[in-house]
Amino acid sequence: MSVLHSPPASAETGDNAYVSACPVGCEAPLSTTGIVLPEGPLLRCPDCGQLVSQITTARYWETMKQFDHPDYNQPGAPSQQERGSKVARRRLNAIAALLERRPQDIRLIDVGCSRGHFVRTAADLGFQAEGVEPAPHIAAIARASGLNVYSGLLEEQRFPEQSFDAVTMFEVIEHLREPRTLLAECCRILRPGGILLLSTGNTASWTVAAMGARWDYFDITRAGGHISFFNPQSLQRLAAGCGFAVVRLQTARMKFHERGEVPAWRYIPGKIAAELLNYPARLLGKGHDLLAYLRRPQRASTTS
Repeated sequence: MSVLHSPPASAETGDNAYVSACPVGCEAPLSTTGIVLPEGPLLRCPDCGQLVSQITTARYWETMKQFDHPDYNQPGAPSQQERGSKVARRRLNAIAALLERRPQDIRLIDVGCSRGHFVRTAADLGFQAEGVEPAPHIAAIARASGLNVYSGLLEEQRFPEQSFDAVTMFEVIEHLREPRTLLAECCRILRPGGILLLSTGNTASWTVAAMGARWDYFDITRAGGHISFFNPQSLQRLAAGCGFAVVRLQTARMKFHERGEVPAWRYIPGKIAAELLNYPARLLGKGHDLLAYLRRPQRASTTS
């Protein structure tokens, strides 16, 4: 995942809050929560429950620079790469099943594809796989490896309407002040019945209930650019407002501590307890990883 794009000229010195309204599009004023970060307490939309950071514009763009560093998102150990490929294959198979097509008949684009790990897995399975990456140096690395990866934002590519059967977007929307622009573009370039698969964090999770501000997903120094935090309700509202129907929402995983946060004698029992709770968290929608399969309807809805 990478979401770097060029900051406005005023961003380097901007000490104003980068986000001032609900990214989902709700009009209610934001209220303060008890989740206090170095940037200030997270703000909450009373209509959809979306949480947003009080980060300044300058600090936001400072944290976004990491995504174009030559060392960003380097391949991990072979075992880690295999786990990532296994997850990617499972998601790609789910897309093919929802579309009821063979991979060879599916044109797919991965938005914020970084070095193109997901694009390569899709191509290996036979998909007509492409990617788009805003970070120019990382996009060039992906192209140099033989992948079909475009530089820039998705909206800048000006693809014709109904160009793709599937769009994927992993850990992107939490970086965006105005995610509706991107999702509307995804809907435009998808063919009727096409699938948008996206992932983000889930603030309605047991992890957030247990950890609050200690969750690393909230930490701007670890997770650069994380400013907008979703829950199933806010994600469904965003999807509907951009023309999508929700096919399936899934959540997974929970934890009580970050590694290194507490001594081993506390971390290990907490990890065991979290592992035991992973299955019920998934069943009840309380995992901290949120995965959404969305579909562009076959025809536009009409109102009487």
